[in-house]
Amino acid sequence: MGNQNNGGVFAILALIFGIVGIVCSFIPFLNIVTLVLAVLAIVFGVMARGKVDDSKRGMATAGMILGIIAVVLSVIGICVCTCPACLVCADML
Repeated sequence: MGNQNNGGVFAILALIFGIVGIVCSFIPFLNIVTLVLAVLAIVFGVMARGKVDDSKRGMATAGMILGIIAVVLSVIGICVCTCPACLVCADML
């Protein structure tokens, strides 16, 4: 009983972190925070899938998928925001 309750909490956390990660990935300069939230969503999703029954497995899977999408979006955001800034700074030297 205790393991399924923890699994339900992990599934909810995975979903919340995945949603927040997706939303924050569109805000410039928050991409590092987004990357951390997305990795946490994936980790909690994997942990939850092993502990919950079928009723909450969908939440855990959705959190994992949103976490993976948020990782991709944050890496793209880091490349788009950080690399041009580095090139501008390099030209100033």
